[in-house]
Amino acid sequence: MKYNYKTLGLTATLALASIFSGCKNDKENKTLVTMEVTATAYNSVESQTKKGNIGLAAWGDTLVPGEKAIAISRDLIKMGLSHNDEVQIEGLEGTYIVKDKMNKRWEKKIDVYMGLDEEAALEWGKKKVKIQYYQENPKEEEMSK
Repeated sequence: MKYNYKTLGLTATLALASIFSGCKNDKENKTLVTMEVTATAYNSVESQTKKGNIGLAAWGDTLVPGEKAIAISRDLIKMGLSHNDEVQIEGLEGTYIVKDKMNKRWEKKIDVYMGLDEEAALEWGKKKVKIQYYQENPKEEEMSK
């Protein structure tokens, strides 16, 4: 049997495209949420984190200086933001990943991880910013309950 390699390549490409179109990066079944939160910054130093293990985050991740991570207040979890979600933060470049959660006393707040750079965290201070993230749309079964 003779194979047309151009056709095989196109077929393989289309097959992969259909497989990957169902991956988590598909934004079709998600809604873009924009909200204003209070943003502060924190560092991997014992005075600001868990004593004895400064890089350990609440979901069990180990924070590494240089990574773009945030901690979120627990009320934001109830609003659809969760572990490993991607977040855009007004005034900061790139995408930040939710890796930590804050004490229950905080509401509508994020804490931007700034590694070991305490000066950068102090310079950031405390400010109101807009964040954006994608939230899963409820499934039809959930809506009928």
